[in-house]
Amino acid sequence: MKIVRYEATGAATYGALQDDGSIRELIGSPFEDFSVGDAVADFDSVRVLPPVEPRKVIGVGLNYTKHIEEIGMNKPEFPMLFMKPNTSVIGHGDAIVLPKETKQTEYECELTVVIGKNARRVSEDEALDYVLGYTCGNDVSERTIQFPEMKMGAILVGKGFDTFCPIGPVISIGLDPSDLRIQTRLNGETRQDGSTSDLLFSVPKLVSYISDAMTLQPGDCILTGTPSGVGPIAPGDVVEIDIEGVGVLSNPVVAEE
Repeated sequence: MKIVRYEATGAATYGALQDDGSIRELIGSPFEDFSVGDAVADFDSVRVLPPVEPRKVIGVGLNYTKHIEEIGMNKPEFPMLFMKPNTSVIGHGDAIVLPKETKQTEYECELTVVIGKNARRVSEDEALDYVLGYTCGNDVSERTIQFPEMKMGAILVGKGFDTFCPIGPVISIGLDPSDLRIQTRLNGETRQDGSTSDLLFSVPKLVSYISDAMTLQPGDCILTGTPSGVGPIAPGDVVEIDIEGVGVLSNPVVAEE
């Protein structure tokens, strides 16, 4: 099942996206018991919102083996985590705004885990029980700020600008995250093409590891890392993140006015 959050009569609401593009009413909350009602809208005729409003967005660096090889780094012994502010979150169709400070901003396609219920010190075996589903994510990063930050042992501003965390367009429920094709297209040209089978630390490992340190809450997101092929974006570009079983997250790129 694919859950979409969209704007209806000025308010945010959830629906169940059907294969024909129609949206059926979601009766109840996706984080609790719910049922599916009649068709109420069409995907192409509504404003699609970010699928969740996360309290926390946790990123994972150096988590695809081919990407690690690509940049000449050593494999980490444990997940390398950072956080993106929830003010960086935008949805499908929203513009990625390149701030005036940016000089080398790049895309990073990422399978994004959406937490479904409070998770604290959960084991790897039970970790997926706490996952609502998966969505597409783009860990937009300004390298000329990020890399100097990293030399000082921190990552925040380079990945934390407003609009630097597009997610969507849906939450795919019941998906096996272990071997999904994941791609980035820039202006229609494929730039990243990998598989989640290349993850160094699996989704269950990440959920368990993070939950040992902090409580994961419903709607929290984990960006699980990016495959090889990251590259720059510029005003006028359109970035598409395409993940098997989820769909396509598309965002235009504009310059800050």
